[in-house]
Amino acid sequence: MQTQEKLTSWIDAHFDEEVAFLQRVIAIPTDTPPGNNAPHADAVADMVAGFGWSAEKHAVPAQAVRDYGMESITNLIVRRPYQAGGPTIALNAHGDVVPPGEGWTRPPYGGVIEDGFIYGRAAAVSKCDFATFIFAVRALEAAGVALKGGVELHFTYDEEFGGLLGPGWLLEQKLTRPDFVIAAGFSYNIVTAHNACLQLEVTVHGKSGHGAMPETGVDALQAATRILNAIYGQLPELKKIKSKVAGIDSPTMLVGRIDGGTNTNVVPGKVVLKMDRRMIPEEDPVAVEAQVRALIEDAVRGVPGIRVEIRRLLLSHALRPLEGSEKLVASLQKNGRQVMGEEITAQGTPLYADARLYGEHGIPAVLYGAGPRTVPESNAKKADEKLALDDLRKATKVVALTLLDFLAV
Repeated sequence: MQTQEKLTSWIDAHFDEEVAFLQRVIAIPTDTPPGNNAPHADAVADMVAGFGWSAEKHAVPAQAVRDYGMESITNLIVRRPYQAGGPTIALNAHGDVVPPGEGWTRPPYGGVIEDGFIYGRAAAVSKCDFATFIFAVRALEAAGVALKGGVELHFTYDEEFGGLLGPGWLLEQKLTRPDFVIAAGFSYNIVTAHNACLQLEVTVHGKSGHGAMPETGVDALQAATRILNAIYGQLPELKKIKSKVAGIDSPTMLVGRIDGGTNTNVVPGKVVLKMDRRMIPEEDPVAVEAQVRALIEDAVRGVPGIRVEIRRLLLSHALRPLEGSEKLVASLQKNGRQVMGEEITAQGTPLYADARLYGEHGIPAVLYGAGPRTVPESNAKKADEKLALDDLRKATKVVALTLLDFLAV
């Protein structure tokens, strides 16, 4: 118990430093798109050097990044090895963010502190967990107890585009192979599973024509409405499919973006739809993609002058519990009970995250970090994103105590 008290007391004593660190991490924009994220990684590497740590910089080749639709990615690994004989636990948070958008009442990169909250893009998802994880490890090492195994801090920059050039790239390049992973999450629930996600770009080709003589064209938008009707007509059937994973309900499907046409007085010759199909863990992504493609193609089959192209933007697999993840859950729940004074739930989420990529490599992974009870409370990905500083403090303690459970000799 004395060691546990040392850990939590160290976090309390250094909490102002932790908040200031988070402000610095928030202050450097990493809007994705465009995704010029290497400068943030360079800055974080310099910050951790101030703690006497060395951050390995793993730059993804420029052409691969450009082909992917981003500008620069440098992923970081900070390795903290201890005595031999214990497990290696990776702590992963992503630094890329969706652009701020409009409606902010505080500067999105200001890290403003007000009424016990810190405001800023990625204050809750997931630059906050750069701070959570770094200061948890610093507390662990400051406790002065013998440790075995090791910790790796993985700071990656590709979650918003799917993670393939973030954790996926580190794993494919065999730069890391931890035994367990705790990825960025929220303070009151441990995510043990999440949905899969399929995103498609559907281009409907017709033929432009003068608005006064529409018969000279082939209306791509008119054909696109058939596809929209087919997609949204499937929603009642999807609602009937239920997951057995707590926290996950049914598959969903929507069209999130539509672009097309030339002008108000021109028959649209091309329309582009971008759609999202979330899959529950029980579904087969290959079968679902085949079904969605057939649904789209059938909707315009036989329509004269219409051609459809379907391009996959993303196929993200589900995160499923693996053997060993129950140990992470048990430790996080025990320590959460002690720090939070309440039970911390463990269940699935309909969101998807790049933690799944560790699972695809057979590494047990869960999501836990600093954040509120629900995503809407944090304004994540919306204006005035915020994090309660008390949740940051508590989550840092829970993670530090969990590392102690796994790594203390």
